[in-house]
Amino acid sequence: MVDAAAINALYNATVTSTTVQWTEHLESVATRRAWVEKHLHAGTPVLVAEVDGEVIGFASYDDFRNAVKWPGYRFTVEHTIHIDAVHQGTGVGGTLLEELVHRATVAGKHVMIGAIDGENAGSLRFHARHGFVEVARMPELGFKFGRWLDLVLVQRLLTS
Repeated sequence: MVDAAAINALYNATVTSTTVQWTEHLESVATRRAWVEKHLHAGTPVLVAEVDGEVIGFASYDDFRNAVKWPGYRFTVEHTIHIDAVHQGTGVGGTLLEELVHRATVAGKHVMIGAIDGENAGSLRFHARHGFVEVARMPELGFKFGRWLDLVLVQRLLTS
């Protein structure tokens, strides 16, 4: 079983000090456990990276928008990836992302989307290095820390 508490700690570490997550509310371990269970039930991956038995990163993908309500989106997924601050830039994130891309491709998905805060230059460069291209920049779409935030959508075609 995936360590929901460790994943939750990585997620929550970004909530109070960054604009990676557009929420100001910490998530409970129970909520994260339900998130993991939802992915397991749906057959979508929740990947973790460990060093010496400690979870240092996780990644997953899920439907983009609501593929049940709007089945035209059923071949498109949106990913999430979190690496602890100490291990960012070490290749862990790229390894997790490429494994997500592989699994999505095998699952018959056509496009993978990333939704990134417009000020997160590091994440934008990371995604560009992994074949993602910017397809939309939506000004002042979110709000956190008393300021408006831009959303950048990047995508990578998985099949041609």
